[in-house]
Amino acid sequence: MSLGQLLSAPPAVVAAGVDVFSASLRAQGAEVTDVDWRPPGFGDPADLAALVLDPRRATANRTAVERVLAAGSVLTDVRPAREVLRLADRTILHAGPPIDWADASGPLRGGLIGATLFEGWASTVEEAERLLAAGEIALDPCHHHSAVGPMAGITSPSMWMWCLEDPVQGGKAYCNLNEGLGKVLRMGAFNEEVLTRLGWMRDVLGPVLAQAVRSMAEPLDVKAVLAQMLQMGDEGHNRNRAGSLMALRELSPAVVGVDAPSSDVAAVLRFIGGNEHFFLNLGMPTAKLAMDAARDVPGSTMVTVMARNGTEFGIQTAGTGDRWFTGPAQTPVGLFLGDYGPDDANPDIGDSAIMETYGVGGFSMAAAPAIVRFVGGTVPDALATTERMYQLTLTENPAMAIPILGFRGSPTGIDVVSVARTGWLPQINTGMAGRVAGTGQVGAGLVQPPRECFEQALAALAQEARAA
Repeated sequence: MSLGQLLSAPPAVVAAGVDVFSASLRAQGAEVTDVDWRPPGFGDPADLAALVLDPRRATANRTAVERVLAAGSVLTDVRPAREVLRLADRTILHAGPPIDWADASGPLRGGLIGATLFEGWASTVEEAERLLAAGEIALDPCHHHSAVGPMAGITSPSMWMWCLEDPVQGGKAYCNLNEGLGKVLRMGAFNEEVLTRLGWMRDVLGPVLAQAVRSMAEPLDVKAVLAQMLQMGDEGHNRNRAGSLMALRELSPAVVGVDAPSSDVAAVLRFIGGNEHFFLNLGMPTAKLAMDAARDVPGSTMVTVMARNGTEFGIQTAGTGDRWFTGPAQTPVGLFLGDYGPDDANPDIGDSAIMETYGVGGFSMAAAPAIVRFVGGTVPDALATTERMYQLTLTENPAMAIPILGFRGSPTGIDVVSVARTGWLPQINTGMAGRVAGTGQVGAGLVQPPRECFEQALAALAQEARAA
């Protein structure tokens, strides 16, 4: 073959991983050969040895996973963020590890601008950008306030929060209300449509839900709903159809009984019924409650947080408390809406990977094979992904049973040591926000954390093991 023929021939690629990656390459004209390959392990062998030989590790990990499995989750109230999170007036919470305005990605900037306009701290986009750039509006991660937020995670004082409690261990967790899909604040959109919807959620949806939840004879058992979702074809992260319908069923009688105009009650029920992701913002604090129960267990190598701010991906572990270990956020690979493509997608963003940290979402894709129609890949990919995640985790959660696997419990409790030994990284399925502020959602797909997060955590845990 001549040089010209070589240069004009389609590229030849050897691909390892789920089919969505090789399918994307084939669509671009590449000749792809799929292989079953495992990446080598990583980390300093001395650090691995220190953790493997740490006499605290087995007991500490058993304690951590027992707390996770025991945790419950009930819905107790709906209140404004300024009340339950004790937010100062000019403070906005965001997803992922800490970040400054200067380093914020497009969708995070869009969300921050929108919240600044929504709160009335600025009347124009330019004024909002000036305030944010000058540091006149404080930014802080949701996780620092026992809260979580999907995608950009934007939470400002006037937004209403789901308030959940763990009746077993007494923990509390919070999340804002889900806006739906498309042009929404959490995806970085901030046009008039977005601000009008947020105003309605503040003035109508929040107050109606608050009255309804407070009037219920028994609090909604959100963990039970999440467990049932997996029996009905949801995986709890990007597929919440069954969960949202069950939440509507449980809340509707109380909503109908609220002392509010009938038009408001009807609008609330229509909104919930038309929002397939409504339950996500209840599932996330449920996972947060469970993982927070395992915080501060010396010697434990279990991951308690995975979160992304659109620039960095961060993790926390049970053995290192509130310390963040970060690396560059990766861009998901998957399916796009309309004419959007890979160049339009921002790197991974959101606190919603708390679902995978808990063992559902991407870890339980086998329970929801239809999810591949939303994030890409194939049904065998979904099954193989869940099987692979068992190799990275410390236990199985019997409450979150996966029917197609003989009702085996979901893989739960990501172990830093197992990740380093196998070289496999946790699998997350996620929405994709547009790279440019104001765009909104451009697609959904699959993504993994950068291994730097786990390398840093491994080294820190090993240092603590040596010092113990």
